[in-house]
Amino acid sequence: MHFIKCTFEQHASEILAIFNDAILNTTALYEYKPRTLETMKNWFHTKTENNFPIIGATNETGQLLGFASYGTFRAWAAYKYSIEHSVYVHKNYRGKGLGTALIQKLILLAKQQQYHTMIGAIDIDNKSSIALHERLGFTHAGTIKEAGFKFGHWLDFAFYQLILETPKMPVDG
Repeated sequence: MHFIKCTFEQHASEILAIFNDAILNTTALYEYKPRTLETMKNWFHTKTENNFPIIGATNETGQLLGFASYGTFRAWAAYKYSIEHSVYVHKNYRGKGLGTALIQKLILLAKQQQYHTMIGAIDIDNKSSIALHERLGFTHAGTIKEAGFKFGHWLDFAFYQLILETPKMPVDG
């Protein structure tokens, strides 16, 4: 497995396929309609403009097996040291340690960029993602009951957080 920096030109279609599989077949994303290449263009632009990483894991042939990123948790100034992350693995490669490896890479980058709190928002029934986050030291920070409705039932949303030892000298403003 190789870790790469994903780009729109090289990886948008593979990321789009992974996103759309999650939208159509899981509760990992609380969305109903598949995303388009245009939404991917905006997604990549936002990540790039804000210096947020998009890390991919590829096999020896260059196929994207999964990806991870983080972005703004909330858009108010005092949240500047908090980020919300996400990790998605192609359905054929889940359960092989890719999610763990990708989140570990994100943690290192978050420390380098001087973030303090990483937040994951996870559907409460996604036991494998919850277990993965707990193994990496994330703790349950709260659950919002019936936050979404998909596949004919209400969905509960759990927040997991990891406090990083960075930044050394946080500042207001």
